[in-house]
Amino acid sequence: MNRSWSSSWSRTTRAVAATATALAVLTACGGGEDTSAKGAGGKPVTITFWGWAKGSKEVVDAFNASHTNIRVTFEEIPSGNAGGYAKISNAVKAGNAPDLVSIEYPSLPEFVSAGSLQDIGAHFTEDDRKKLLPQAVDLTTLGGRTWAVPFDATPQVFYYRKDLFARYGVQVPKTWDEFRAAAEKVKKADAKARIATFFPDDPTTFEAMAWQAGAQWFKAEDDTWKVDTTDPATTKVTAYWQGLLDAGLVHNNASFSPEWTGSLKNGGTIGYLGASWGAGVLKGTLPEQSGKWAAAPMPSWDGKPASGMLGGSTFAVTKGSEKAAAAVEFAKWMATSEEGVKARIASGTSSAFPAATALRPVAQKVFDTGFYGGQDLYALFEQAGTSIRTDWAWGPTTGTTNTAIKDRFGKVKGGGTTLAEGVKAGHDATVAELTKRGLKVEG
Repeated sequence: MNRSWSSSWSRTTRAVAATATALAVLTACGGGEDTSAKGAGGKPVTITFWGWAKGSKEVVDAFNASHTNIRVTFEEIPSGNAGGYAKISNAVKAGNAPDLVSIEYPSLPEFVSAGSLQDIGAHFTEDDRKKLLPQAVDLTTLGGRTWAVPFDATPQVFYYRKDLFARYGVQVPKTWDEFRAAAEKVKKADAKARIATFFPDDPTTFEAMAWQAGAQWFKAEDDTWKVDTTDPATTKVTAYWQGLLDAGLVHNNASFSPEWTGSLKNGGTIGYLGASWGAGVLKGTLPEQSGKWAAAPMPSWDGKPASGMLGGSTFAVTKGSEKAAAAVEFAKWMATSEEGVKARIASGTSSAFPAATALRPVAQKVFDTGFYGGQDLYALFEQAGTSIRTDWAWGPTTGTTNTAIKDRFGKVKGGGTTLAEGVKAGHDATVAELTKRGLKVEG
């Protein structure tokens, strides 16, 4: 691991978290008097867990089969941005939330800010934290308190149809300039084919691109949140993707939609700008194309390794749970045990890149890379992980920010707006929401 990368990330995150606390962004919430994961009278503690990640049910089944002191009841919910987060928030407000929930890194500060979660520091010890990637731990440590158990890291990766790249004489691009040139070559070779897809419904993919370029949308300094989505890095990324869309060099379809899937199946889309977990998505979606796909580092602006992070899962305990010890014990088993990682990846469609560094060889061994011709994907993930930029921080209004961007991005296809206007809408909505919460804002 690159220690300077780790230290820089840690310093940045702690600084933001400390200021966020001063701004009263992060609210400390306690649960019940739970101090043990043992049930009364020798009976097991029963906890409920809501999540959507591939392999979750298999993990729960494996845990229940191997543990007698805790029983987990699992409910699959929609992914966070597809309604899962709203379901969790509503359940917390109604007082009937589950004990444990899946929350992605970008959304964790907002749930903490809303007072929906409880500090699990009493159950997630320093020894536990040492087993995990320090950068992931820092993302779940806000205001000096521990709010979730990190599960994975999710650096960006470029997946491509190696057979069609070869047929069209296209080289795998290392820079974004090369990516545009490759996109032009693909379109010229097959008028219906495109090198990749822009996802108007998923601002986090766009944000990962801005992150990779060096953007810093949120900064907490003194008693003020500074919001800047017009920095040079964001402006460059916005103009670049607007140019690709205007020239018709990429498709414009919702992520994981029938249109996107159908285009992958018929060769109309021959690349996917995703994350480490995308390897499992493609494998599960396109089994008939086994052996035709490969993965490469994300193109960067200067050809040197650089990555943002797209998604990434944590496990958090809701504020009303009186079974935090049991919930955290299960979360730690999922994230830090060989059995937990094996159970998830053995489902066949999960290519999780564990935050528990010692378990990456386990994940590598369990995930069948035959779909990718036996390529060593985890070596690629390791390289991409060490290239994640350290200067990005998530703000406490991800839902508000991304809803505004998504609404505008959805109108780009018809020419009703531009990406730049979408980013500005996200900025304006963020500033308005922070102001509404009584916080000082500059931007």
